[in-house]
Amino acid sequence: MPSTPVSTKTQVAVVGAGPAALMLTHLLARAGIESVAIDLRSRQEIEETHRAGILEQDSVDLLVDTGVSERVLRDGYRHDGIELAFGGGSHRIDFQGLVGAATQLYPQTDVFIDLADARERDGGDVRFGVTDVSVDDLTDSPVVRFIDSNGQGHQVRADFVVGADGSRSLCRRTVPKAERQQYFREYPFAWFGILAEAPPSAPELIYSHSPHGFALISQRTETLQRMYFQCDPTEDARTWSDDRIWERLQTSVGANGYTLKEGAITSRTVLPFRSFVQEPMHHGRLVLAGDAAHTVPPTGAKGLNLALADVRVLAEELERAVTQDDLAPLATYSKRALARVWKAQHFSYRMTTMLHTLPHATPFDVRRQEGELAALTGSVAGSTYLAEAYTGWPAR
Repeated sequence: MPSTPVSTKTQVAVVGAGPAALMLTHLLARAGIESVAIDLRSRQEIEETHRAGILEQDSVDLLVDTGVSERVLRDGYRHDGIELAFGGGSHRIDFQGLVGAATQLYPQTDVFIDLADARERDGGDVRFGVTDVSVDDLTDSPVVRFIDSNGQGHQVRADFVVGADGSRSLCRRTVPKAERQQYFREYPFAWFGILAEAPPSAPELIYSHSPHGFALISQRTETLQRMYFQCDPTEDARTWSDDRIWERLQTSVGANGYTLKEGAITSRTVLPFRSFVQEPMHHGRLVLAGDAAHTVPPTGAKGLNLALADVRVLAEELERAVTQDDLAPLATYSKRALARVWKAQHFSYRMTTMLHTLPHATPFDVRRQEGELAALTGSVAGSTYLAEAYTGWPAR
């Protein structure tokens, strides 16, 4: 027979234990606020899920200044710009020269490891590998129920619940339809992403637009590289040989004068593109953060950075909500977070539609894209906008 659930009480229950969720519990602990975080995935599963790795300066500062990690500075790669390649050539956007900022190439898996280690070091209550999660009574006395990895049932009463449980969020679905507005766009292309055992092909990221489709050349370490090319969302990555992948990548960037260093491909996957926002980002005593509330195409490198920006603001407002037992700060959080979310949606949408080959594009459409890229890279004002948006707007 099932065991009797263990009942506990905490101030904040967090559904999800990815990087943003763990950063939130870390910030709450620094403010003296108790929390419990749970996740369906095991710690190992999260560590082995390869995701994007471009951090804005504010994200780096958040990790360092709160005592999570100095490793991001030691093992990360500082990037002072990116290359926009089109029309047979390349044009550098100089972040440092234009806005005095930079980004840091540091894999999301390492961000997670740093945060998970910090929570373990500080005695944080984080439960991985749970099942049968449910969230109830959000307007009065929230309760989160789950079964832990040992088969023991739990019910956690909390003053507030945070849904940081990703793009398939259970918490998001608990908000009544009449009290939420959802905005959604699905794109007619995807990224075919690979990890390759090879040295870097360039010192900074290359965003390449050509008649052969979009490609992004990124880096990971001195011996492992991350690269993408545009494909159909229905593409089956398993049907592509290494030779075929390299031919596709070399053809795409070769149109703009680049040659890639090749190696064994260790991972391949197809990443569909979607934009999504749910408003407001709160309901009763529930708040949403990160992918549970919004997703963006990866072209602008905003996903993880937006999630970390969310929880930076949320930690401030939750501290007020907990100490005053007041719901008003949750609405303030939603308003503050959404202001940044929609700026990031615009930037990600613009980067995506400017650089990718659109289905059924006419010759006019293609030439217009090239004109937009030329106008952006040929203007100090245009390049400054891109540099500011890419490196991140100041935290507010």
